[in-house]
Amino acid sequence: QVQLAESGGGLVQAGGSLRLSCAASGRTISWLDTMDWFRQAPGKEREFVAAIRWNGFNTAYADSVKGRFTISRDKDENTVYLQMNSLKPEDTAVYYCAAKWGSWSLDTSDMDYWGKGTLVTVSS
Repeated sequence: QVQLAESGGGLVQAGGSLRLSCAASGRTISWLDTMDWFRQAPGKEREFVAAIRWNGFNTAYADSVKGRFTISRDKDENTVYLQMNSLKPEDTAVYYCAAKWGSWSLDTSDMDYWGKGTLVTVSS
């Protein structure tokens, strides 16, 4: 049973930083898999934030977070991270980790597994 467990959310002031973690269990993430972060703000659709190919050769970011967020992974820990700097109130959302096995994908509807999410609240 594959499980993705996010952690690291919380309340932070605008301009602050948080680091989210997503630990995968039940399956070792392999070279061609993609790990993604998505987010969903109240009343809005879930949107893509960042992605990384487990081989490290590909990363992608939404325009709204480029230059502020960094996605990384620890192969030994089977964990993906999202470092979020210069946070803005509009970054407030539930952040979800997701996995696409065996290929590169940034599409919400294409993910194979989802975590339960972690809430990030940025106060102004």
